[in-house]
Amino acid sequence: MQSAGTAYRLKGQLLKHEFYKSGPMQGLLLRYTQALLTQMAQTAVCNRHHSLDEQLCRWLLLSLDRLPTDVLLMTQQLIANMLGVRREGVTESAGKLQKAGLINYQRGRITILDRKGLESRVCECYEVVKKEYDRLLPYSHST
Repeated sequence: MQSAGTAYRLKGQLLKHEFYKSGPMQGLLLRYTQALLTQMAQTAVCNRHHSLDEQLCRWLLLSLDRLPTDVLLMTQQLIANMLGVRREGVTESAGKLQKAGLINYQRGRITILDRKGLESRVCECYEVVKKEYDRLLPYSHST
């Protein structure tokens, strides 16, 4: 888990059984796998060609897209591990984003203050991954 929230547990054998029934669960899992592979490939490209600032914006936006809040509960060490960089690099990049008024960062709590501002600083990798997730796993808000 990368952030706080609610999760469900399912026995692996039950999931495997549902997958092999070739029903809706199989399609969902295959679409998720495709989206995840796209994200992994794009992350490799991003890590090679884009600045840490752009990578951090990408990672924050992708995390934000999967949460119902503008607050991310995660440490700089976790972010550094996810980006494959040193924690000091995350500290510096997060400081730049905070100074620009885009985020507020305090001890494991990142509040997104200006999503549009983050989107203006992110590399094209974010849009590639977002479009693939939106295409394969459209999100519907249930109330």
